[in-house]
Amino acid sequence: MIITRSPLRISLGGGGTDLPSYYQQHTGFLIAAAIDKYVCITLHQTFVPDLIIKYSRLERVRTVDEIQHPIIREALKVTGVEPAGLEITSMADIPAGTGLGSSGSFTTALLKALHAIKKNLIHPRELAEQACHIELDRLKEPIGKQDQYIAAYGGLTCFEFLPDGEVKAWPLKISNETLYSLEDNLLLFFTGYSRSASSILKEQDVKSKESNRDMVDNLHFVKELGYQSKEALEAGDLTRFGELMNVHWEHKKKRSGSMSNDTINKWYELARDSGAIGGKLIGAGGGGFLMFYAEEKRRLRHVLTEAGLREVRFRFDFEGTKTILQ
Repeated sequence: MIITRSPLRISLGGGGTDLPSYYQQHTGFLIAAAIDKYVCITLHQTFVPDLIIKYSRLERVRTVDEIQHPIIREALKVTGVEPAGLEITSMADIPAGTGLGSSGSFTTALLKALHAIKKNLIHPRELAEQACHIELDRLKEPIGKQDQYIAAYGGLTCFEFLPDGEVKAWPLKISNETLYSLEDNLLLFFTGYSRSASSILKEQDVKSKESNRDMVDNLHFVKELGYQSKEALEAGDLTRFGELMNVHWEHKKKRSGSMSNDTINKWYELARDSGAIGGKLIGAGGGGFLMFYAEEKRRLRHVLTEAGLREVRFRFDFEGTKTILQ
């Protein structure tokens, strides 16, 4: 039996500039952090000739081409793993479609397991590149590269997405004191809504490809906020970081009418009135998790819990995608 796990993530600045439709023309930059909420993949050799796949559905097939789950189908093709007599099971701490990068985490964990069964060592960069190849190139999803790379690397990591497709990655230079304060003062609340990131990102993707001036200017500004967030975090100025989160959210909402709704806006304003310095919806928008930075947290937790939101507490993950049993 092989078990792998891959962390989910939160974005700390510059999100949205990791889509090819933007970085191929302008270079993208963002900061992401892996958290201790995971997608796990189990591979098990069975004594039957079928391939058994368990996720939210159950599939039992004889050939790779019969697989309905697109990522599993393409991952098996890319790695060349023989499907006969194999059982693949996935589990996750957080539901899909909630903005924490579960698709990228699923893909990296699956690839890590398939390489493990072939006794292949794979570097985080290569793992992330293969995951991006599957989701962006083979499946043509209108998404970015952030999720796959932060899942593979872990930690609090800066990424630069170059026009030629190269991705540069380096750790955020943050002091331990700032790290612990950031970890304590970031709060995640589930809105109760899940959504498809692809459907929301498609609008951004199309407008960027058309060089829509409003969209491109919006992403330029968000990238600059990413650099400013990096400076604030590395300087230990977390109040400034929280303020930048608020500016980021106000601009992020302008990208699409489906980015937010009246209920989410009401919760956001309630949080701001209850001690949150800044916040935003994590991921593409439209639902999922609201994240806030707050130094006085008791009232914020009470008010948002009373409003019906569920808090998910977390710590940062510094291991990235790994094999935990082989």
